[in-house]
Amino acid sequence: MQKTLDNKAKILNEDGMSTIEYAMGSLAAAALAAVLYAVINGGQVSSAITSIITDALSNTPV
Repeated sequence: MQKTLDNKAKILNEDGMSTIEYAMGSLAAAALAAVLYAVINGGQVSSAITSIITDALSNTPV
């Protein structure tokens, strides 16, 4: 009976779950960073950011 309980405890052990969760979270964060990098380096976004900064630093009101 004790051997059966020990085997069941080994099966239900979730020690490795946090490692998998961290790996999946890191993978999702890296994928999101890659998408954001591609969007930011696109021509429209770059020009929009440049125009916003130029307007903010200029002395003339919009």
